Amino acid sequence: MASLPLEGLKVVDIAVLFAAPTISQNMGDFGAEVIKVEHPKMGDSLRSLGATKDGIPLWWKITNRNKKCITLNLSAPEGQGILKQLIADADVLTENFRPGTLEKWGLDWETLHAINPRLIVVRVSGFGQTGPYKDKPGFGTLAEAMSGFAHITGQPDGPPTLPGYGLADSMAGQFGTWAVMFALYERDHKSGKGQMLDLSVLEPLFTTTGDQALAYDQLGVIQHRTGNRVPSIGAPRNTYQTKDGHWLALSANAPALAKRVFVAIGRPELNDDPRFADNRARVEHIDEVDAIVGGWIGAHTAEEALKRFDEFECACAPVYDITGILSDPHFQARETVTTVADPELGPIKMQNVVPKFSRTPGTIRWSAPTHMGHHNEEIYGQRLGLSSQQLVELKEKGVI
Repeated sequence: MASLPLEGLKVVDIAVLFAAPTISQNMGDFGAEVIKVEHPKMGDSLRSLGATKDGIPLWWKITNRNKKCITLNLSAPEGQGILKQLIADADVLTENFRPGTLEKWGLDWETLHAINPRLIVVRVSGFGQTGPYKDKPGFGTLAEAMSGFAHITGQPDGPPTLPGYGLADSMAGQFGTWAVMFALYERDHKSGKGQMLDLSVLEPLFTTTGDQALAYDQLGVIQHRTGNRVPSIGAPRNTYQTKDGHWLALSANAPALAKRVFVAIGRPELNDDPRFADNRARVEHIDEVDAIVGGWIGAHTAEEALKRFDEFECACAPVYDITGILSDPHFQARETVTTVADPELGPIKMQNVVPKFSRTPGTIRWSAPTHMGHHNEEIYGQRLGLSSQQLVELKEKGVI
């Protein structure tokens, strides 16, 4: 196996659920040693979410892959002392307790930084470590609502629509990953010092919502729900149902693409029609554009329509569920979904590591172990030098 780019980095993950653990998942995928800490009785809440098979949580298997799982009660003084030992030579600590919790346990930034001046601490919370909402419970659903995402998602005459998965948490996890890498670069190439990163779940999703703030500031424009249309960038852009009941997504807001679509559907004369001559005109007549394009697609099967659009290099793709993804030859060729050997479930499929590196690609070395404290003996015994008797005593006390 080729050397992994983050080999030698040590990450301690004391977070639960999804956003902060995604940061450590990404780092583990590229070679960092990740020590995943769970409460010895409650465990990570992700264990109780999503689908299960024979009582085994499947989402857990993905998010906590490539991690060494241990149990530790951080509210107990002995547990706090053990965590301080773990972070003494760590590079990164990820946490997502409500602001003030680490301070209550004597694990505030100043204390952790004094123990290990090179430590990067990522503090993930719903609304951040400061501001009037910092003490509110923070969940991705609230971020999806308050970021403006839900307001612009859905049909014009329908309700604001939330995503069908943890979009805000996932987005925060990706932002958090590159933030950690920026901080590590700054530490290793400039200051030599760690720092604390304050990452809210709310702000990354808001950051990705385009020019809404500027458009309102300069023009007083408030973006509203437009279904699958985006009039601000052009037409046609929508989903259309085929004769055999499938859905296709078409994006042809660029002038050249729109011209190709009209030719592909056998209506080249529309390119000379002043109603459709340019992007602005097509937006003004967007209902007519959709009726023409949607009418043609509705008269053809998905296979026929996709073949025709491919011939004219139009930007069109099927709307997939998971069965379509798994059977698609492009996904298969790029191994976007991979198979991992799991000791309990056998071969299991999950999303592969992205992006692809030409020389030092990431890899899934193991799926998350189901048994809590699976790596307790390795980390506490071999790493920290605790004896078997000490481990028994700590377990009896509820510390591990």
